[in-house]
Amino acid sequence: MVNKGFPKFGMSQAGAFVATLKNYNLPDFILELVAKECNSDLLERGRIDDRLQSMNDQALQVLHQVFVNCDTDQAGKFAQYRFFAYVSSMYHKCEVLIAETIPGASGKNHKVPVAVKNNGMYIAVAINKATGNPVSKRETAKFYSIVDDIKRGDHGTQLVEAIYGSSVGFKGEALVELEELSKSRDSDAEYKLDFKTANFENNIYSVIKC
Repeated sequence: MVNKGFPKFGMSQAGAFVATLKNYNLPDFILELVAKECNSDLLERGRIDDRLQSMNDQALQVLHQVFVNCDTDQAGKFAQYRFFAYVSSMYHKCEVLIAETIPGASGKNHKVPVAVKNNGMYIAVAINKATGNPVSKRETAKFYSIVDDIKRGDHGTQLVEAIYGSSVGFKGEALVELEELSKSRDSDAEYKLDFKTANFENNIYSVIKC
């Protein structure tokens, strides 16, 4: 049952959340994800403030926690929402897909947290580590092998970028490993790929290696 009112913190609090959130560039798919998670209504189209006002109190509170307060939660879901929005901001007018399964040249299906399509073709894939220890050398090597397999498959012909994000930092050896693996393919123009790592610090994602 969808709650259309704001009984938990009243209309003034809900109005304040809407007034703040409408200034954030929140992608449509993020609003849809949070609405689904919070069993909330959501206007299919319209002005951002109207769409926000159509959401229930829980959904507004989650959006405020994620994008305004930059809170963390135990499951790492808030960090993932921020990463999805970050990736979306890099690819204007492209289709951003969550939990996308893409077959590689090996025949194995790879489930990637974020994939970006332009004109129906994959142009980027991305992953984010939201909780736990800093990203390790083994984790960046695994990411590289997955992306390489996708690139060499039928669906990777237009793939040009791969982003590894982290909300918990990177070990130095992990960055070195990914950089060396990336450089090793420079001589092969057909399979050229730009690997990037982005760290969430001071409430923003910033690229630390290209």
